[in-house]
Amino acid sequence: MVVGLTGGIGSGKTTVAKMFASYENVIVYYADIEAKKLMNTSEIIKSNLITEFGKETYMNNEELNRPYLADIVFKNPEKLKILNSIVHPEVYKHLNDFIKNNNDKAYIIYENAILFENKSESFCDKIITVTAPLNIRIDRVVKRDKTTQEAVKNRIKNQWNDSLKTLQSHYVINNKNLENTELQVFKIHNILTNTLY
Repeated sequence: MVVGLTGGIGSGKTTVAKMFASYENVIVYYADIEAKKLMNTSEIIKSNLITEFGKETYMNNEELNRPYLADIVFKNPEKLKILNSIVHPEVYKHLNDFIKNNNDKAYIIYENAILFENKSESFCDKIITVTAPLNIRIDRVVKRDKTTQEAVKNRIKNQWNDSLKTLQSHYVINNKNLENTELQVFKIHNILTNTLY
């Protein structure tokens, strides 16, 4: 079973994913981490990104120039769509292999910030959305990425709002307080594995 885990930037979905990963019979696929790896290793992605965004996309033709690319795509939704259309098909191939190689697990958590935005929910049997108040989310990202509130708000604009996500989710985790979040994860894990608690 594949369980999609999503939530807006700063909602704490990676923290929640780690809580699920602490169970022996669960494994997590971090879409963002794998996409970043593939953007540096996949020749198909490299070649298409250079064609679309120029040679500056990679420093010394090797490592992805993140600030350069982010500056282009987060200000321009059309360019962001193009970026996603280049990267996502390769990530999906990689995800499919990961699912096949881990079919002995009770379930796989597929952590993806833009699960609905890029129509990845089709991979999932169940979906969990992690939410948190907007001001908390912005504070978390400002601290984590050492960025500005304005930059975070621009990134949030490119994501669906929580109400749209929660409407299409099987479970919602409200992540304001870690102890309470752990309890919510525990309950959902027990439901997914049919464990009595």
